[in-house]
Amino acid sequence: MSVSTTNLIMGPATLYIANFGATEPADTDVNTAPAASAWTDLGGTQDGVKLTVDQTYTDLEVDQIVDTAGSRLTKRVFTIETSLAEPTLENLKYILNDGTPASGSGYKSFEPTYASSATQPTYRAVLLDGYGPNQLRRRFLVRKCLSNDKVESTYKKDAQTLFTVKWSGFFVTSSIAPFKLIDATS
Repeated sequence: MSVSTTNLIMGPATLYIANFGATEPADTDVNTAPAASAWTDLGGTQDGVKLTVDQTYTDLEVDQIVDTAGSRLTKRVFTIETSLAEPTLENLKYILNDGTPASGSGYKSFEPTYASSATQPTYRAVLLDGYGPNQLRRRFLVRKCLSNDKVESTYKKDAQTLFTVKWSGFFVTSSIAPFKLIDATS
C-alpha cells in the first residue's frame, strides 16, 4: 500500500455568500479571498463545515438476466452544512433566504420575507474555501442554493449560541454546472 501523506487534509474552511449569478472568482484566484463587493464572509463557524453530494442511481433490469444490466443517475442532492458561530441579524437574513434588516439609534431589527418566498425564493451562491492536497487551497462553489432545512439557535448558560444552516444546491442551466471544485496546485 502506498500513502501520499501530502494528500491528507485537515483544517478549517471559510464560508462566503453572494447573490445568485454573482461574478465568480477566477479559477486562478483560488488562493485569494473572493471580491468583497459581491461575496460576504459569514464569519466563524463551529464544528466544521460539511459538504455532501448524495447521488441516487436507479437500476436497469430485464427479465432475461438475473444481474442488474446497469444504472442511471436519477437524483443528485448536494449540500453545505454548518453552525454559524456569529448569530447576527445579517447572517439570519442569509439563512432565512432573505428579509428586511433595519437599524436606528441604539437598535437593529430583522423581519423575514414571506410574500415572494412561496413563489420566487431568493437564491444565493455559496463558496467554501478550505484546504486540499499539499495543504493548498480548495474552493467549492455552489452556484444556486437555498437554506431549506430547519434553522436552530439555542440559548444556554453553558453553551455558545449558534445558527445552524444547511444550504441545498439546485440546477442552474444546461450549460452551467450547479457546482464546481477548484484545487490550487502551487
